[in-house]
Amino acid sequence: MRKWMVAAAVASVFALSACNNGGSEVIVKTKDGNITKEEFYNEMKARVGKEVIRDLIDEKVLSKKYKVTDKEIDKQIENLKEAYGTQYDLAVQQNGEKAIREMVKLDLLRQKAAMEDIKVTEKELKEYYNSYKPKIRASHILVKDEKTAKEIKAKLDKGEDFAKLAKQYSQDPGSAANGGDLGWFGPGKMVKEFEDAAYKLKVGQVSDPVKTDYGYHIIKVTAKEKKKPFNEMKDEIEFEVKQRKLDPTKVQSKVEKLVKDAKVEIEDKDLQDVLK
Repeated sequence: MRKWMVAAAVASVFALSACNNGGSEVIVKTKDGNITKEEFYNEMKARVGKEVIRDLIDEKVLSKKYKVTDKEIDKQIENLKEAYGTQYDLAVQQNGEKAIREMVKLDLLRQKAAMEDIKVTEKELKEYYNSYKPKIRASHILVKDEKTAKEIKAKLDKGEDFAKLAKQYSQDPGSAANGGDLGWFGPGKMVKEFEDAAYKLKVGQVSDPVKTDYGYHIIKVTAKEKKKPFNEMKDEIEFEVKQRKLDPTKVQSKVEKLVKDAKVEIEDKDLQDVLK
């Protein structure tokens, strides 16, 4: 997340490289003196210039050989939202979604470059597919004791509204106000006891009380993604399996080789040691 913030904060700075043509242009005026575009450019270059120029070089070189689609970026964004939650929202507020998407695209380009050298077998792909669980959407009512949980379950069995009971009883402040809705989630996102119980339910079905370290949950599954046939998911699965095999050091060495092959020449003397 920190890297996104640094890069996002200066994502457009080097669009100011034109400041060298008419660098005395004033961009801030004060009674105590003005700030020119050249001053701004030089200061930003001194602070984060090397990191940003390296990212720009990688993006320029890798984009010629590898392609990243909006769909692929969207999927990675969803994964980041699930992994970082409010931290992701904060990063977007501070830097804008466009800058975050640009960094995700660059990460994917680097991964694709390294994945080129990774081999996977048909057996590995089918094993992944067989263990793959689509996302589900569920609501829950969380209470501290089993007695209360059983009383709520009895009310549900009599036809009382799940969302209303969640607002009334649930002690999960993050979902109670939304009728217990937890949104979409996949494997590994909930504690094991909760996940196991939720995945056994059919859409619309309500569980008996499920005990976890948080208390007792009554779970209702409200929607399930349909698992696509293997052939339709094969490319996606291959990417996931290769991604799991990625070694960060090999990603770096692969990208460095491609940049070296591109015969990059840095004209700015202050940035010439970036690739060393």
